[in-house]
Amino acid sequence: MSRQHRWRASAWTGGIAIQSHPQRFDRSSPAGMRGIAEMLALGVVYLASCWLGLTQATIAGAASPVWPATGVALAGLLLLGVSRWPALFVGACISILGFGSGAIPATTLAIAAGNTLEAVLGVLLLRRLGFSPSLSRTQDVLALTATAAACTLVSALVGALSLGLTGRVPWDGFVLTTWVWWLGNAMGALVVTPVLLLLSRPRPEPRRREALVLAGLTLVVALWSFSGAHRGTPLAYAQVFLLFPLGVWAALRFGSQGAALSTLFIATASIWGTISGHGAFISREDGRTVDLLELQLFLATIAFTGLLLAASRAERKSARAQLELLATAVRSVQEGVLICELSPGEELQLVYANESFRAMVGCSHQELVGRAPRELCGTGIEPEVQQRLEEALRERDFFRGEVVLAHKDGSRVYSEVQLSPVRNAEGQVLYFVATYRDMTAQKQLQAKLVSAERIAAVGTLAAGVGHEINNPLAYLMLNLEGVAQSLARGPEGLAEARASLESAQEGAERIRVIVRDLKVFSRQQGEERAMLDVNEVVVPALRMAAHAVRPRARLVEDFGQPPKVLGSEARLGQVMLNLLVNALQAIPEGNPEHHEVRVRTGRDDTGRALVEVSDTGCGMPAPVLARIFDPFFTTKPWGEGTGLGLAICQQIIQAHGGELRVSSEEGKGSCFTVLLPSAESRPAAKTPLPVAPAPVPALPPRRRILIIDDEPRLAQSMRMLIEPSHDVFVTTRGAEALAWVNEGQRFDLVLCDLQMPGTTGMDVYSHLRANVPELAERLVFISGGAYTQATRDFVRSVRNRILEKPVRPDELLATIDDALATTPAA
Repeated sequence: MSRQHRWRASAWTGGIAIQSHPQRFDRSSPAGMRGIAEMLALGVVYLASCWLGLTQATIAGAASPVWPATGVALAGLLLLGVSRWPALFVGACISILGFGSGAIPATTLAIAAGNTLEAVLGVLLLRRLGFSPSLSRTQDVLALTATAAACTLVSALVGALSLGLTGRVPWDGFVLTTWVWWLGNAMGALVVTPVLLLLSRPRPEPRRREALVLAGLTLVVALWSFSGAHRGTPLAYAQVFLLFPLGVWAALRFGSQGAALSTLFIATASIWGTISGHGAFISREDGRTVDLLELQLFLATIAFTGLLLAASRAERKSARAQLELLATAVRSVQEGVLICELSPGEELQLVYANESFRAMVGCSHQELVGRAPRELCGTGIEPEVQQRLEEALRERDFFRGEVVLAHKDGSRVYSEVQLSPVRNAEGQVLYFVATYRDMTAQKQLQAKLVSAERIAAVGTLAAGVGHEINNPLAYLMLNLEGVAQSLARGPEGLAEARASLESAQEGAERIRVIVRDLKVFSRQQGEERAMLDVNEVVVPALRMAAHAVRPRARLVEDFGQPPKVLGSEARLGQVMLNLLVNALQAIPEGNPEHHEVRVRTGRDDTGRALVEVSDTGCGMPAPVLARIFDPFFTTKPWGEGTGLGLAICQQIIQAHGGELRVSSEEGKGSCFTVLLPSAESRPAAKTPLPVAPAPVPALPPRRRILIIDDEPRLAQSMRMLIEPSHDVFVTTRGAEALAWVNEGQRFDLVLCDLQMPGTTGMDVYSHLRANVPELAERLVFISGGAYTQATRDFVRSVRNRILEKPVRPDELLATIDDALATTPAA
């Protein structure tokens, strides 16, 4: 592609060239038929324009106040390339020799060289200034004006000097000759060049009728102004000023092309009228040369004003188009976009939200405008994220993190937010732009992977867990059989029956603990965080893994006193269980006396909670160690691992603000270290207060308690436990319980199963909250586990106490006493 074609193919946005360097206007070398044809065409047009100018020469037959050839030369080299300069030189020589008044060869060569150099320097200067031939920018108009004023001095000085040196112009007329020459060439560049450049880029005009009306009106007013009998009178000047609004009309309605053509029409009519002796610029004393010079200054004003107005219009149109494009892009982008204003009180106030964000939170634009972005975070922001956000706002810096948005329907939307400051020209931050990427689907998939890996870890230990349950179950059944036999012997067997019942109760407690551990590791929910004792998180994992570890190694517990941490019991328990499974799989079966799995807890040097799980297994080589936390990377045989366990463990620990480290030596074993930030506060020492003697507790009054559970035996068991102290009413159907309430029966406390067929515990709660809100506050749920998404969401949303089955009798009675302590009798 030639340079000219490359230039024409430049990308334009609203008239602004998108380029990384100045454009190159040259074509390739003039060889070839096309080059010759272009040079001939340029030479012919240039020769004709020279003849037209020389017909109005007023000084030595060479200096003319009207010189359109400069505009032709500048436009020709811009469009065809600087390499076409020989056509200008030859055309200038022929025009001076053929149409001039007896110029000698030396003068002819000097004038032709000056005219050619003028055009070449003009093109080079325009290229240097980043000129665009569309004249759609203010800088393009200023560049053309500067070039027309500067480069034409070369031709004027060379021409005036050549005429002075040959004696054709006296030296006292040198200044006037230079002035006439320069102004004529400059006006030719300023009037003719834009017309040729813009006509070389034809485009359909949608307002043809208006354009024809404007063109005709301009010609009529121009001819009327420069053909009347008024010469140099105030009325003649008033007629001339009628052309200004027409030029403004052309510039504002039809852009640079309209302004250039309007100037050309006015220039043609005004020059013709002035040469003919008509118009406002005719004076009897100064002569035609001065008259034409005054006219050229008038035309310069018309041309510059029109081009400048058109460029301003184009820039404004381009800016408006860019703003519309930006607004459309922001509206259409899939990520949620917020624009927030920084108020004087350093608070962010929402001023714009795109459609994607409004869909994410389910709110209209009117509901969002004026609110603080932090109000949209339903469950709040993690303290560490909140701290980084506040620091970014304070420092006027970039921020990136994860936040949970609250949808209007109460659901949660997990999102990744990026906050960027917007600075004005003085560098002050007035706005922040936030983009939100919906990560809810990703989080759900991630939760499924975590759940799958957790179940896989539990499945690895399934046989051992079954064995752990079977032992106390057999123990329980044998003791219950012993109770039956002891009671059959009559009163003498009561003591033995009591001992057997106590042993059976111990076996049932062991089963309850194992079931609780299974529920901790297999529950779907688990993102809720609470203050945790690290040792209490490790112990259930050890109980789960103990039976599987024994055939392979000794299980050594080395518990210290780690600080409490803020975390999820289920998630951290999963990490501990995965690390234990990973350790036992690194040790072969058969030699437990030669291997050990050691679990150590404590506090590191920085005060963080520490858990180490080390083994004396096969260890890992350096290449494996480098990729140990990569997802789906595993060295285990097919079917024994997914490659997700350690990657998920690392992710969970990092989400808790901690670290998961590993060290290993091939053939000697591995050590995984979990470090979690301490959540312990350090309260100031308080002076102990004197202890008053405890009052003798009064006998609590009997209360009315309603039990709702679809398992009749469990409901009756709770009734037998509670009935010595309170009046108990039992039903296995939630609908029946609600009917009792609707009939006006009053209850002090409700114990309700969460998941039941028909009317569920959630339905009971909703009905009580709507009709008996004070009783809804005294409803205690008893749950065997939240197995549906709706149930999990409900559990997270209510403040009521939830007891997990199997419930210990002492825990159930204590919960009832706490709930009734501040409740008046019904």
